This record gives sequence, C-alpha cells and structure tokens, in this order.
Amino acid sequence: MNDSHENHDGNSRTLRMTLLALGVVYGDIGTSPLYALRECFHGEHAVAVNPANIYGVLSLIVWTLIIIVSVKYLVFVLRAHNKGEGGILALMALIEPKRVTKSNPLRWTLMLLGLFGAALLYGDSMITPAISVLGAVEGLGVATHALDPYIIPITIAILVALFAIQHHGTAAIGALFGPVITTWFVVLALLGIGGIIHHPGVFRALSPHYGLEFLFHGGARSYLVLGSVFLVATGGEALYADMGHFGPRPIRLGWFSVVLPSLLINYFGQGAWLLAHPEDTANTFYGLAPHWAIYPLVALATLATVIASQAVISGVFSLTMQAVQLGFAPRMRIDHTSASQFGQIYIAPINWTLLVATIGLVLGFKNSSGLAAAYGIAVTITMIITTILFAALAWKRWKWNRLVIIALTAAFLVVDLSFFGANIIKIEYGGWFPLVVAGLVFTLF
Repeated sequence: MNDSHENHDGNSRTLRMTLLALGVVYGDIGTSPLYALRECFHGEHAVAVNPANIYGVLSLIVWTLIIIVSVKYLVFVLRAHNKGEGGILALMALIEPKRVTKSNPLRWTLMLLGLFGAALLYGDSMITPAISVLGAVEGLGVATHALDPYIIPITIAILVALFAIQHHGTAAIGALFGPVITTWFVVLALLGIGGIIHHPGVFRALSPHYGLEFLFHGGARSYLVLGSVFLVATGGEALYADMGHFGPRPIRLGWFSVVLPSLLINYFGQGAWLLAHPEDTANTFYGLAPHWAIYPLVALATLATVIASQAVISGVFSLTMQAVQLGFAPRMRIDHTSASQFGQIYIAPINWTLLVATIGLVLGFKNSSGLAAAYGIAVTITMIITTILFAALAWKRWKWNRLVIIALTAAFLVVDLSFFGANIIKIEYGGWFPLVVAGLVFTLF
C-alpha cells in the first residue's frame, strides 16, 4: 500500500514538473513555427515555392528535430548533469572538476571551448525574446495594416513586463505559463490538421529522401536555406541549460508526448498551405487560421513567445550561477526563488542587461525577418562545442567504447557543421551581434 502511494506521489510530481517544463523549457522551440518555415521561402536566401522544394524543406525540418533535439540532446546530452545542473558549463565541469592550467594543453583547450560555448548563449539569449515576441505581435499586421505603427511599441511593452516579473521565480511563472503553452501546442496541432486535410500527401516528406534530394540537387541556394531550417531547433541548447530547473525525465516526457507531435503537425500544415497558396509566402503560419481567429491567435502567440523568452532567460540564470560557482565569473547576488527546487534562481544584473539589449535589437532590426537573418550562427557554434565536450566526457569519465564515441561524434558533427556552414553568411546580416556579445562575456571569464 505504501509503495503504491509513493508511486502515485512520484507520478503526480513527474506530471506536475512536466507541465512546468512545458511552460518554461519549450517556449523557445515551440514558437519557431511563427517564422522558421516562412524564412525558408520568404527570407534572405529563400528557395522557390514548388512541391519539390516544399517537400524537401519539410523533410529537413523533420529530421533536424529528430536528430538534433530528440537524439542528440534528449537521448544523449541530457545524461550529462553536474549534481542535477545541465548546460555547457556543467558539461565542462564533469570533464574537469577542477580548474586547469595551461600546463595541460588538451584540458586547457576543452575548458576554453566550454567557456566560449557558454558565452555564446548570452548573445543568443538577447535575440530570442526579440524575435519571438516581435514575430507574434506582427500578426496584428496580418489582421489590419492600421496597427503596423504600434507593433514595435507593443513588443517593447511586453518585453518590459516579462523581465519585470522574473524575480518571482520560475515556479510561479511556470505555474501560470504551463497551461498556456499546453494550449499553444494544442492550437499548433489543430492549425496544422486544418492545412493537412486539404493536402494529406504532404506526409511523404517524412522520408529523408526528399530532404537529401533537395540538398544535393538544388544547388547552393538549397544549402544556404539550411540557415533558415535550423531556426526550428534553436531552442535545443536552452533546453539542456534548463535541466537543473526540472530534471531530465519531465523534459523528455514533455517533448515526446506533446511538443514534437504538435510541431511536426504544424509544420506539415504550413507546407500543405503553401502548396495551396504558393504566392503568399509571408503568412505561412497565420494563413492557417480563419480570419475571425487572427486576433485570438495573436494574443495566444504573444503569450507563447513570452514563454519562449523565459526558456533562455532561465538558462542564462543557470549558466551564470554555474560560472560563479566554478570561479569563472565575478561574484554577484543570486536569489533562490524556490524552497524545493535549488535550480530556480534570479540574478538582477543579468536580467536588466538582457532587457536593455533585447529592446535595442527590436529597435535596431524592426522586424522578425531581419532578426531571423541574424539568428542561429552562435547556436550552431555552441552545438558543435557541446558535441566535442560530450565526446570528451564519454571517453574520459564514462569510459564508453571508443568506436561508439567516434561514430556518434562523427554523425553529430556532420549535422552540426552543415548547419554552421549555412549560417556563416548570417554574420553579414547581423549575426556578428551575438558573436561580439560572446567575445565580451568570454573576456570576463
């Protein structure tokens, strides 16, 4: 009887933490449908809208989510936690528990890689709130162009409110956001189903054949569009950084039961909508909704993008705390916002720095397409570093079979480096910004 009661309590806690994780961890990756597929056909390096390209892009999106998020992060990387904490600094600390010196070049290099990977996340954590909230509020312009002048002021007001409530902690915020983001994923799926009904053949894009054919026979432009495809997975590293807030099991459960199915259905729905409306590439997301639903959808999308911003804010708080504990960052006040969850924290200087930078990006780039052209380069570098550090951990500490390590590392690096190559051109369009921020943070380390 006691065991049954304990199992029930354990299951209840897992479900509760899964709902909280949905409300904080998956906001970033969950709001990518607002702009990711659109940028493939409407962005700086868009490809022509035809069935072959639509199937090819959809196939790449599917397998990007499966390989990078499902396999690399959820199956493998989430195994690496430092006393419950996740993120690239936790990974580095597992490899080298003590700070190393230049006398050991290999260990010194691994430490520098880990620190630079962490620094890169600070730059991207400034872009995510800007692109997410702006992408949602831009839906007002789909309903009526009369609201266009108010899009930037509304976006800034929302961002100020988001950062102002951070001191209440992720438990309070997650309790509020969990039901909202769950509703968001349900709506994503419903919108997608509405599009798929008219073109059910779009599911043929599940085959990797279409993605590979698109890449190898479409020329340079097909390769460059990987920079936009990558936008579907930019929340992967923040997901790992947030592990200390919720633990690996709720994060995995939320992904496979709710997040991944909803995302895939919505992307397929957008692809089906493009097959029917090849002339309207600017509204692949909002085009799925009936006109009467635009305003409610904008409201829900705005709430969801606030949650998207929460994922990276929480991740940056966690990384900063780890950097302080490991002696790499200056000491600063860290407020613990939960009596039961050690990882739930608030750091005021980081919070307000992120707010100022995010508002600056909104004012500077003015629309989500401009930000999308700058977004991704830093994340790809971080993912490459994560792959290298994970391989070092599996070899040095876990003593895995070397052939297994080589095979896994090679497979992940092929994917990571492919996306990195496609994202390099973004430096010219604003991708320099997160790299400059990373450089500044790295000097502080």
